[in-house]
Amino acid sequence: MTDSLRRRTALQAGGGAALLSWLPSLRAQPQSAAERPGWPAWEAFKAQFINEGGRVVSDDAGGGQTYSEGQAYALFFALVANDRAAFDKLLRWTENNLCDGDMTARLPAWLWGKRPDGSWGVIDSNAASDADLWIAYALGEAGRLWNVRSYRALSALLAARILREETAQLHGLGLTLLPAPQGFAQGDGRWRLNPSYMPMHLMHWLAAVDPQPEWKQLVDSSLKVIQGASPKGFTPDWTVYDTKQGFLVDEKGKEKGQGSYNAIRVYLWAGTLHANAPGREALLETLQPMARFVREQGYPPESIDILTAQASGPAPSGFSAAVLPFLRAVGDDRALQSQRMRLEARPLRPTAYYEQALGLFGLGAMEGHYRFTANGQLTVRWKP
Repeated sequence: MTDSLRRRTALQAGGGAALLSWLPSLRAQPQSAAERPGWPAWEAFKAQFINEGGRVVSDDAGGGQTYSEGQAYALFFALVANDRAAFDKLLRWTENNLCDGDMTARLPAWLWGKRPDGSWGVIDSNAASDADLWIAYALGEAGRLWNVRSYRALSALLAARILREETAQLHGLGLTLLPAPQGFAQGDGRWRLNPSYMPMHLMHWLAAVDPQPEWKQLVDSSLKVIQGASPKGFTPDWTVYDTKQGFLVDEKGKEKGQGSYNAIRVYLWAGTLHANAPGREALLETLQPMARFVREQGYPPESIDILTAQASGPAPSGFSAAVLPFLRAVGDDRALQSQRMRLEARPLRPTAYYEQALGLFGLGAMEGHYRFTANGQLTVRWKP
């Protein structure tokens, strides 16, 4: 999966079957603007990137491809905005096009778009576990907040499939989340992992709503992965775990041990953890050097060597939005203020999909549109 390259191009560009017929309660229930809390950034994102059918169209170099990650994030944003109509459209498109019409039977394909022969459809049927986690979370919390049993059922079925197909027992880590069902076991006891695919608040939530002990094991292993892959406080996009040697720099990957378009989310997820969330203090302590870098340089790096801290230069403004909750969480007021000013001086580009997504997460948290409880439950502005 070349998602790091895809995100880089997305930031730099600037510019079926009857669905869910067995779940009649999922039919859209349109709301007026007056019934939804005001979140102009979501309305702008929806107008720019989501088509009438519910597909999130990226601005990448591939000509408007769609990623399961984009559908997952948009589902979460729609829930935060109390936008049920958009949520249902997004869910319908995702199930029809990424799940071959049945999300109860398969994980969403991670990449959809224009094929070499000119047709449109699934390009790579492998799944992406981070997207799958966010979809399961959005469905489960939508079921709770909107009181829709069918959402909760679909969430539970998807979560069970994640456990079956996207985890493995790794010696020294225990049960661990893999980036996808296939392609990340390197042989000889080595596995390629992605720390940004493991938002701790989602892991805590799954462990709270599902009594299976495997989710608690994933909570523990996810924290170990993030900390173990970040020996100097900078998280890589990808890491290699060797069952005999521990965490190694991913020398064979394109990023060569760099932290960039994937890793920026690790700081974002850490910053949105509740103050009483288990493991939060240890996680923030591990990542503290990134806060110091931002304070001293005045910007987050677009790419940074996780061992030497040698950086490539300033990142797009979406990175600044992403680190706001993190800087607030570690109490670095000076760095926080500098990134607020950077965003005022260099606003998020309206046509850059990934930059806008980071902005909705980071600025949405800072503005109080959403927050998480200690066990990962979603708190929103609107009253269910």
